[in-house]
Amino acid sequence: MTARRFAAQRPIRLSDTDAHGRLRLDAVARYLQDVAADDVLDAGWAPDEHIWVVRRTVLDVARPFLDDTEAELTTWCAGTAASAALRCTSLAGDRGGRVDAEMTWIHLGPDLQPQRLGERFLAVYGESAAGRRASTRLALPGPPPDAARVDWSLRATDVDRLRHVNNAAYWAPVEEHFAAKLRGAHRATLEYRRPLDLGDRLELRQAGDGLWFTVGGAVRAAAILSA
Repeated sequence: MTARRFAAQRPIRLSDTDAHGRLRLDAVARYLQDVAADDVLDAGWAPDEHIWVVRRTVLDVARPFLDDTEAELTTWCAGTAASAALRCTSLAGDRGGRVDAEMTWIHLGPDLQPQRLGERFLAVYGESAAGRRASTRLALPGPPPDAARVDWSLRATDVDRLRHVNNAAYWAPVEEHFAAKLRGAHRATLEYRRPLDLGDRLELRQAGDGLWFTVGGAVRAAAILSA
């Protein structure tokens, strides 16, 4: 049996880039979400047979997409747990852009509670996982007491059909606060702790290269940039 890999091409549109032509991180997150869904469809599942939410995303931007007009994406399962899977995806631009991504996805049942991966899933993706364990542990620290505070307004367009803010929308504040640091090679990590909803009063806290999404003082998500 050959380990499954799925490949797709994606044109880079004007709406995916910043004022300097750089492919934004929120656009990268959408690409990753879409190619994962396309892979599952190609493997034979109907769109409503699986529900997945992101627990953790790590983006290693080896070379930002600047003049690229197309991205080639290759994705595969790199690890599993009882109700989670680690998905790796490489993005290669037609003019040198390069991003390697790892996303930990939690598998949910119809009641939106974690549901164990079935034999059918393991039959398709187990070979590429090769027995590696997908960790759902959260590793990023909380904000320091002196972290700066700023309100952030959520929009109706941030919410998906699960009625929570979509994982890609979390990257917009990262772009807003760290845009100058995203023009070179970097690693960006974003962990999702609890969902954000449209009515939440979101406060961002920033210190150094860390950004925390808080509601009523509780951290809902955390992002860190590193070289």
